[in-house]
Amino acid sequence: MSIKTNSYLLATSALIAAAAHAQIPAQTPAQTYPTKPIRFVVGFGAGGGNDMIARTLSRKMTDSMGQQIVVDNRAGGAGIVAAVLVAKAPPDGYTLFAGSISTLATNVSMHSKLPYDPVRDFAPVTTTTSSPYLCLVNPAVPAASIKEFVALAKAPGSKINYASAGSGGGNHLSQELFKAMTGANMVHVPYKGAAEQMTALIAGEVQMSCIQVQVALPQARAGRLRALAMTSEQRLPVAPDIPTVAESGVPGFEAVSWQGMVVPAGTPPAIVKRLHAETAKALQAPDVLQRLTAEGTTAGGITPEAFAAYIKSEIAKWAKVVKIAGAKAD
Repeated sequence: MSIKTNSYLLATSALIAAAAHAQIPAQTPAQTYPTKPIRFVVGFGAGGGNDMIARTLSRKMTDSMGQQIVVDNRAGGAGIVAAVLVAKAPPDGYTLFAGSISTLATNVSMHSKLPYDPVRDFAPVTTTTSSPYLCLVNPAVPAASIKEFVALAKAPGSKINYASAGSGGGNHLSQELFKAMTGANMVHVPYKGAAEQMTALIAGEVQMSCIQVQVALPQARAGRLRALAMTSEQRLPVAPDIPTVAESGVPGFEAVSWQGMVVPAGTPPAIVKRLHAETAKALQAPDVLQRLTAEGTTAGGITPEAFAAYIKSEIAKWAKVVKIAGAKAD
């Protein structure tokens, strides 16, 4: 074969290879995602509302995404420990954060030097759930209504301690708002999570607490605690016999807990879009919807853009509450 013919064949082969490469573009990370297990970080201990919804979603999304989604509980500092961990994680879609009203909204006003920025450090995916708190007392407390409890808390020499799942959290601030609007004399006792908070209330270490309804309602129905009122604007269909705080002598009172999924800032938009679609689908699964409704919880699923706007509005709302209540975590 001549040198000229050989050069022609080499050139032709190069052109064919180039054409084939152009027709089959390389897949991007977003197109192949996920290729390994995903970590779903929860900022509170096992057994709380955030943990329960994260585990429900992890099971559904593991099946639909073809990779294991593992819940990782990192309790501490009203979710701050977990928030910082996720904020510093690689923005590749393999670290998710079960954000909450505390980690994404109230902590901004509660802490003078918050080690993360909920707007700058995260890319919102979607809301997951929202629900009111159920205000309860230990059965030994001689109060069967909000009016009776407020009167007891205002009585001379009264010693009322109330529990929260951590300083700066939604249920902490809901109770600080309750104090400000009623004049009740109560001392805050923070715990590491909803499970510890519930245990303390049942044991009588504290006398009162407002706890996420999905965690609190079963304990009230079992008779371990006495339900006083819901913090929602209206009564819940799942518990129509329990009045609201507003209708119990505190007009205008309302406090709702919410959760949402976020990922580290800089995560590719295509991955955020995929996570939003998968989460929204999981939340609309019939068995999940039935369970959430039975617990008095509303399913989320709004777009990443809508969730970003909601986070900003909640930061502004709870900043006013913190100012009114005079609450600070540091």
